[in-house]
Amino acid sequence: MNVLVACEESQAVCLAFREKGHNAFSCDLQECSGGAPQYHILGDVLPLLNGNCSFATMDGIRHTITGRWDLIIAHPPCTYLSNVGAPSMFPRPGVIDICRYQKAMAAKKFFLEFLNADCDHICVENPKPLSCVGLPPKSDQIDWTDFGGEFSKKTYLWLKGLPPLFATCPVCGKVPSWTACVRGSKMRSKTFPGIAAAMAAQWG
Repeated sequence: MNVLVACEESQAVCLAFREKGHNAFSCDLQECSGGAPQYHILGDVLPLLNGNCSFATMDGIRHTITGRWDLIIAHPPCTYLSNVGAPSMFPRPGVIDICRYQKAMAAKKFFLEFLNADCDHICVENPKPLSCVGLPPKSDQIDWTDFGGEFSKKTYLWLKGLPPLFATCPVCGKVPSWTACVRGSKMRSKTFPGIAAAMAAQWG
């Protein structure tokens, strides 16, 4: 199965699918940190979304996808979409930061490029969005603790042609928030390995 994992430099999802024998590639504007440059496309993902494309991975080898991708999983940036940014979007009651709103609309357009791609099986992942952005309703909501995580981090999924992910290793009891533990760190945007493994096992 040909799998494109967009906006992923960590390669967590890409490598989980590779372990299952799929022809998976990560793509990001950043170099990969997952240790497998032979599976990473460094550059703009949009020209690749509808398949029938040729590209080089970071090791210089060229690859060709004939026809559409079998599965696209996307992690578009959430900086201007996330509900966490509400104080910045609305600095005072009844006042909206127009500059930030325009950036949010640009981020929404990028988000919808993935959801509307020419592919039968799509997952777009993001945290809870600002209501004023007007993203489509989510298809699924998961938490790291559904997949064995020692921290709690809620994630929304927008799905096309895919079933909701089911929990593989639920953690009982109260656990600390991942976002609070790594506030300001790039680690906040990393995909939890348990979720990546579940995606590969259930959607692969």
